[in-house]
Amino acid sequence: MPRVTSRDNPRLAELARLVASSRDRRKSGRCVLEGDHLVAVYLDRVGRPETMVLAEDRAADPRIAALASRMPPCDVLVVRASLFAEVASAPADVGVLAVVAAPRARLPAPARRHLLLDGLQDPGNVGTILRTAAAAGVTQVLMSKHCAFAWSPKALRAGQGAHFLTAIVEDVDLARWSADFRAQGGAVVATTAHEAVDLYEAEIREPWAVAIGSEGSGLSPALLAAASARVAIPMPGGTESLNAAAAAAVVLFELVRRRRGR
Repeated sequence: MPRVTSRDNPRLAELARLVASSRDRRKSGRCVLEGDHLVAVYLDRVGRPETMVLAEDRAADPRIAALASRMPPCDVLVVRASLFAEVASAPADVGVLAVVAAPRARLPAPARRHLLLDGLQDPGNVGTILRTAAAAGVTQVLMSKHCAFAWSPKALRAGQGAHFLTAIVEDVDLARWSADFRAQGGAVVATTAHEAVDLYEAEIREPWAVAIGSEGSGLSPALLAAASARVAIPMPGGTESLNAAAAAAVVLFELVRRRRGR
């Protein structure tokens, strides 16, 4: 395995750019995985990363060494701990980074369970919601144009491998998709506090798509107009709203409970 001592190494410099620049990630369609868990999920679900980078002081760790053994030696770089810390956005003790092509799913045929994310700006929220969606058995997550990039380091860390367990499609016209989905017999469920029925009283049958909006603006008027139902989460404690990730978890796992009941 090559040992790298300079940040000017082309592959290490490229990794640093991808960590630092959302524009470079979007333009190249590539991203950086940080930590042995994410890298292991990618290897198991997708394939080999383009490049793997190990911190020299962690290279002998059994979990990290096992990951490196699944790569061609020429594609594994070993760097000193201080240099690893310079290029990583996560704490240096994660020990391993990997450059991978971000899976870019084309808009697939509708399935039975979907999540629509409209204008969510916080990548940590996006990653947390993706993790929840995968756990709840959501088949497709469709994201509007103005959502945070799903493949940013912060979103990937929050997702904890969920990115590779469900189909993620970005830059989707959610209102148009919803209209088509309804025409095929699907239910589009908008989460909103306005003119909505109680979540626990609403009738929601598969196939469905649950729409979650940003905490500041909520769902767009066009997506609200395209929905077949509006639901609100009852909050007897008196707060005005929930964090978007918390709201997604409440709604999706209420639907899981109903499936189990049937």
